[in-house]
Amino acid sequence: MNSRRFWVWCIAFVATIVVGGCNTNNLSDVNVGMPKRNWSYVNKVKTVVDIKDASKTYAIYFRLRHTADYSYSNIYVLFRMTGPQKFSKRTRFEYKLAEPDGQWLGSGSGNLFTHDLPVLTNYKFPAPGKYELEIEQNMRDNPLKEISDGGLSVAEVTSN
Repeated sequence: MNSRRFWVWCIAFVATIVVGGCNTNNLSDVNVGMPKRNWSYVNKVKTVVDIKDASKTYAIYFRLRHTADYSYSNIYVLFRMTGPQKFSKRTRFEYKLAEPDGQWLGSGSGNLFTHDLPVLTNYKFPAPGKYELEIEQNMRDNPLKEISDGGLSVAEVTSN
């Protein structure tokens, strides 16, 4: 009986850690796998967020995962956002992914490297409503090889 009680407590503890570690401020967190690790122009990463309170501040991040065989030390992407009342925003970003000596900047696990890259931080949406967000690779190579997946996350910024 004591062994069973021990395991129940262990499972409860792990469940508390897992649930407590989740970010409940996320409005959206999507990840799109790229077919055969090739990111072409048509494989856009998209999400829709419903902003209820435009007075709150939000953070939008682009998540990129690539293999060690990715040929470049940077990446260019196009970010598009459309929303209510014909709102539209389009910006081109360049992100540095490696040091000049070739050392990857993202966190690595085996042959895969992950980068969480800021798109808009401390951003206030202009009005409540549904916004479509989209990231498209904007390099000369099409498809862009050795990109495993891309993602977008939108979270409310809270002050602690």
